[in-house]
Amino acid sequence: MTNAKPSLRIVALVPAAGVGVRAQLPNAALPKQYRLMAGVPMLRRSVQALLVDPRIEQVRVVVAPEDRLAEPCLSGLARTVCRPYGGVTRAQTVLQGLQDAHLDAQDWVLVHDAARPGLPAGALARLIDTCLPHAVGGLLAMPVADTVKRAQGNLPLMIEQTVTREGLWLAQTPQMFRAGLLEQALLAGIERGLPITDEASALEAAGHAPLLVQGSARNAKVTWPDDFEWVQSWL
Repeated sequence: MTNAKPSLRIVALVPAAGVGVRAQLPNAALPKQYRLMAGVPMLRRSVQALLVDPRIEQVRVVVAPEDRLAEPCLSGLARTVCRPYGGVTRAQTVLQGLQDAHLDAQDWVLVHDAARPGLPAGALARLIDTCLPHAVGGLLAMPVADTVKRAQGNLPLMIEQTVTREGLWLAQTPQMFRAGLLEQALLAGIERGLPITDEASALEAAGHAPLLVQGSARNAKVTWPDDFEWVQSWL
């Protein structure tokens, strides 16, 4: 009999407890993650994009306790569970979903936006390959290509200055971190009242330096009403 240590798990979390206010059309009946994208709910497409990589043992979708749409939306998907532990904020949803997963500290967690249905398999594989030998983890991101302006004043807005884009990246998801480090960072950030806009920002506040891994333009986030049409165009 051997005492070989089992390989580390890779589990994905998809926080889907919000309603996507910015992306909502007037009088929209459904939260944005349940709107159809080329005939398929956006949430289902985002989960399917994660399931492409067989190294991901399970996808755990974390929804609001009162959500009744997720189960039928995800019906029939392999390695996928729906958990009713969503919080008021994204950080709380991820933390509660992480605690519900009962992972070992060194296991890996990939947190992916429900509103990124176009995640390419190559970008996902690149993230996992890059992060596995790392102590902390990292995230997909894209270098800023456009000229960046800082605005000032009220409407109509005026330019205060041009910001150099050198070294600037646009964060995407998945963001892949060690489960123990991510839980500690989220707990500390929430306790301090920090503006945790993504998981990497919590790790940064805790003194860690996540890796930046080249993402993809197809991995765009559906944020505004017009985004549905152009993201749907390549699905």
